[in-house]
Amino acid sequence: MAVMYHYDPVTALEELNEDATLPNPVHIRDMILRRNLTPERALELNREFQEYQRLFGEVLQRGKTLLGELAEAPPK
Repeated sequence: MAVMYHYDPVTALEELNEDATLPNPVHIRDMILRRNLTPERALELNREFQEYQRLFGEVLQRGKTLLGELAEAPPK
């Protein structure tokens, strides 16, 4: 059985580089939880994850706004 990208950071990074799609923050959180990290590294990654989650939300909202405007615009 193939590993799903949201459980494999290597595959997620490959997909990000190939498709320019960002993994859902829930999947990033799961990746962090599945690693054997020192407390210091876990804290550092958690801080980075919080920033990722914030920015992901902003980009998602901007994307929805942009797509909404495009959907309302008459085609040429």
